[in-house]
Amino acid sequence: MSPAPAPRLDERCPRCGGGFHCGAQDQRCDCFDMKLSEDLRQRLGQQYSGCLCLACLRTLSAEDQPAVKPDL
Repeated sequence: MSPAPAPRLDERCPRCGGGFHCGAQDQRCDCFDMKLSEDLRQRLGQQYSGCLCLACLRTLSAEDQPAVKPDL
């Protein structure tokens, strides 16, 4: 059995410069399931043109979450 083909890296992330494949062109991308705040979506749309890689989207989404204060 032959290994699965490597994913195409036909895009460049405008934030990190890394290569990735935007699945939106294939009608299905992992980013479709990501929960991004409306504020974050607007900021990303103003700051970048085109799609960001999943690693950057995950990082930015995590940074956008309010800090949780422990109950004492």
